[in-house]
Amino acid sequence: MKKLFITPIFLFIVSISLLYAQDTVKKAGIVKPQAAKPYQTQAATAPVNTDRSLAGQYRYLLTKTYNYQQPVIAAFYKNFSDSLKAERAALKQARTTLASQTATIRKLTTEATIKDQVISSSNAKVDEIKLLGMSFTKAAYNTLMWGLVIGFGVALVIVIFSTAGYKREAKYRVKLYEELSEEFQAYKAKANEKEKKLARELQTERNKLDELLGR
Repeated sequence: MKKLFITPIFLFIVSISLLYAQDTVKKAGIVKPQAAKPYQTQAATAPVNTDRSLAGQYRYLLTKTYNYQQPVIAAFYKNFSDSLKAERAALKQARTTLASQTATIRKLTTEATIKDQVISSSNAKVDEIKLLGMSFTKAAYNTLMWGLVIGFGVALVIVIFSTAGYKREAKYRVKLYEELSEEFQAYKAKANEKEKKLARELQTERNKLDELLGR
C-alpha cells in the first residue's frame, strides 16, 4: 500500500522534470537525435508495463525517456530507494522495539497476575477461621457469632418472661392453697369443737339415762 502511494508521487516529479528538460531543449534549439528515442519507428508497438513494483515502474519509465534524461532519473531513483530502505529499516526497528515492549508488557502483566493471585490467596488464608472443623471467613464467622448471641438473647428474654408468668402463677397457687388450708383448719377446728360438744351432750344423756335406770 505504501508503494502504491509513493509511486504516483515519484512519477509526477519525474514527469515534471522531463517536461522541464524538454522545454529547455526546445528553447536551446537542440535537435533530438533519432537514436535517443525509446522506440525506432512510429509504427512500433509501445511497451506495456506489467510489473507494478517500484523497480518495474522505474525500468518502464526509462523506456519512455531520452538517454540524457536517464542519469537524472537514475540518481533520483537511487536517492528515493535509499530513503525508502532507510524508512523500511526504521520501520523494522520500530516493529522490533514494539514486539520487545509488547513481550515485556505481557511478562509484566503475567507477573502482576501471579502476584495478585498470591496476595488473594494470602488474604484468604488470613481471613479464614476454622470452627468445629469447618472453614469460615471473618465476615461469616462474625455474622454467625452475632446471630448466636442474638438468638440466645431472644431465648433468654422469652425464658425470663415465661418464668415471670410461671412465678406469678405459682404465687397465686400458693396463696390459694394457703387460703384453702386456713379454711380447712378453721373447718377442722369447728368440726372438732362440734364433735366435742356432741360427745359431751351424749355423755350427759347417758348419765341421765343411767340415773333413770337406777344405776
